[in-house]
Amino acid sequence: MHLKVIGGLADVSQFVRFEEPFWRRRITDLTAGRVVAEIQPFDRSGIRGQEMLQLMRLGVVPFGTVILPIAATEEPELNAVDLPGLSPDIGTLRRTVDAFLPRLTQLLKERYGIELLGVYTYPAQVLFCARPFAGLGDLAGRRVRTSSVGQSELVQALGGTAVVIPFAEILPSLRAGVVECAITGTLSGHSIGLFEVTTHVHTMALSWGLSVFGANAATWAALPPPVQDTLRSGIRELEAQIWQAADRETGDGLACNAGQPGCTLGRRGAMTIVPVSAADADRRRRLLTEVVLPRWVDRCGPDCVEAWNVYLAPVFGIRARSD
Repeated sequence: MHLKVIGGLADVSQFVRFEEPFWRRRITDLTAGRVVAEIQPFDRSGIRGQEMLQLMRLGVVPFGTVILPIAATEEPELNAVDLPGLSPDIGTLRRTVDAFLPRLTQLLKERYGIELLGVYTYPAQVLFCARPFAGLGDLAGRRVRTSSVGQSELVQALGGTAVVIPFAEILPSLRAGVVECAITGTLSGHSIGLFEVTTHVHTMALSWGLSVFGANAATWAALPPPVQDTLRSGIRELEAQIWQAADRETGDGLACNAGQPGCTLGRRGAMTIVPVSAADADRRRRLLTEVVLPRWVDRCGPDCVEAWNVYLAPVFGIRARSD
């Protein structure tokens, strides 16, 4: 059996170290040669992120990775698990995903005919700035690179000016003074050299960048049950490895941006790490309650209010309202 797979973003650790080796080698070993797979990274496949759900529904993409912040422009409910400010650390993110997983599974199957097989996360996305700051309250008046509607709303609520800029343009935009701060991953920010143009980095995860991996339901149903079982088991193993790496690489990125002894990536910066203060923690929860959640509800509608209140309100002690 020959499987065609669309994976996550090219050139980042998740794809290079985990997804690609799993599909090119590991799955063949696990199935004793019964399954051979080829994989392309999502951003080199010629597919727009907003189209992935529909292409998987149609079976054009039989096995694919859906990057939730991108797909959420078409299906806002998918972003419930990674709203900006929702999960300030990976432990909270894990509890969030576990709590919402039944709804996520149901939504993908009923609306798009997708069998959910795994949920992946990238390392934490944090705030880098080119001049000193002591906490989130110091963003007022600053121009900040963002990558989603939710991040932009959070920055604006803090008094900053949000500028949506693609990842590849972050470094030149900071150098040119288009923005003076940027929200991006701790490790990806290090890999593009943000420590050369910024001075301070915050430790609070403002978002993560979750993705789901699944299969077209008809394609999945056509596989022999033993192969399904082996795939599920292997993908669970892959999922665990990706989560462990995201946690580790969040810390590695901070260590290398700051030039700490724990850095093992070669290039070391000299940035100042800004810890999360009690004021930051209070401000994050207030913004989540008063800005991020209500605006997501406005985009998403009554079904999302019900989904939040059933699955996530018990976790966070915050209820959504439709008015």
